[in-house]
Amino acid sequence: MKIVFIGDIVGRSGREAVKENIFELKKKYVPDVIVANAENAASGYGLTKKIALELFQLGVNVITLGNHAWDKREMLSYIEECPKIIRPINYPKGVPGRGEYKFVLEDGRSIIVIQVMLRLFMNMSLDDPFALAKGRLQSEFIGSTCNGILIDMHGEATSEKNAFGHYVDGKVTAVLGTHTHIPTADAKILQNGTAYQTDVGMSGDYNSVIGMDKENPIHGFTKGYRSEGRFTPANGKGKLCGVYIKSNDTTGLAEKIEMFQL
Repeated sequence: MKIVFIGDIVGRSGREAVKENIFELKKKYVPDVIVANAENAASGYGLTKKIALELFQLGVNVITLGNHAWDKREMLSYIEECPKIIRPINYPKGVPGRGEYKFVLEDGRSIIVIQVMLRLFMNMSLDDPFALAKGRLQSEFIGSTCNGILIDMHGEATSEKNAFGHYVDGKVTAVLGTHTHIPTADAKILQNGTAYQTDVGMSGDYNSVIGMDKENPIHGFTKGYRSEGRFTPANGKGKLCGVYIKSNDTTGLAEKIEMFQL
């Protein structure tokens, strides 16, 4: 199976980068499935129904969210209507939506996309992502109940992401980090066959502070307070960033992982 994962789409620059480059991406990799993290797609905070539909029309098959899942209140209801949009599986019980989606190709092959949110430095009330993943993987098996499993691990700490990757190594096709918006130079296939990258980076304007206009974050770090309330996305030319993975349909394990930035 050929899988493309697009890193955190940040604001208009990120959306335009997807729009301008996704067809080149499709031509280069001919993916069977495209997954994108879009929790920052609406002005840097959350996702709207309109933007989600635009991404689906461009060819994105599954959208993942994260800690900004509910910044746009309409997503609390729309996520129930659209199962192709998922939030972290380890949100407490009763939270709208689901933490996974099974995408079935026309030829019958399938891939399960799961999102977990890690806990270190995230300052949120979350269930144990390791335990949730372990429990879920006791009933889904790559090469048996599905052809592939991809996990979007949304988290702050590189050590926790690294630990989680090794924890599920050999049980899933890929574990890909999101949230910090900086692509790490460690895309690799782990010892037992799972593709891994600590963070796949963002799709947006890199002349910025993790996708946001530079002035307000710098003011906050140097003066101790923000000059304005929320940060605003940088609006320069954006780049489309993510990874391509090729997996074995029989075993469900990864054969190749390649970073891209267009």
